[in-house]
Amino acid sequence: MSNSALLLVVLITAVFMVGAALILAKMFAPHSQNPLKGDPYECGIPTRGASWMQFRVGYYLFAILYLIFDVETVLLFPWATVVKDLGFNGLVCVSFFLVILTLGLAYAWKKGALKWK
Repeated sequence: MSNSALLLVVLITAVFMVGAALILAKMFAPHSQNPLKGDPYECGIPTRGASWMQFRVGYYLFAILYLIFDVETVLLFPWATVVKDLGFNGLVCVSFFLVILTLGLAYAWKKGALKWK
């Protein structure tokens, strides 16, 4: 069997399995006709006022910056385990990575993205 045929079999199987799971969940899931079921709440406390409110863009920016720097920091751990095997070339590559990371942090700092207003 060729690689493309195997890929096709895997894709068809995946689509079938996901479709079957969705159909079974729709058929056997409990349904509630109570109109309060769709109301938003937090920790069982009824909401006061509108449940949809807009957050300032600063929260999203801060969260995205945290995720970017957190994921990039996590990427350093596998490098640290094989640092001896990589030699000087690995050190240069990771140094370049850290310089780009530092420049991104400096840019965010200069733009005021890290100030909590």
